[in-house]
Amino acid sequence: MEAKSLAMVVVITVSVMWGVEMATAELSAAQCKQERNLAITACKPVVYGKLPSPECCQRVRVTHLECVCPVITPKIAALIDVNRAIRLIQGCGRSVPRHYKCGSITTP
Repeated sequence: MEAKSLAMVVVITVSVMWGVEMATAELSAAQCKQERNLAITACKPVVYGKLPSPECCQRVRVTHLECVCPVITPKIAALIDVNRAIRLIQGCGRSVPRHYKCGSITTP
């Protein structure tokens, strides 16, 4: 998969996860990496124009936000269509707080 496509998968996955509540217990780096990988795999078809699958939306609901936001660099953030990301989040039944910042992205 080319770098831009992979970055877009990460970005869409992260964007969809904005509505996830932060956990009170700290997760290990390995646990966070595993959560990110599961979410990327489940939501990869979204990059190719498909709607989020039930599996993708489930990953959105269970993946911890603190595992995802730290990996959003300005370079990755530049690839995001924030309005599309918000539509995807809402399609999974989640809301996006106004002016929420995740990595280098702030929602409108």
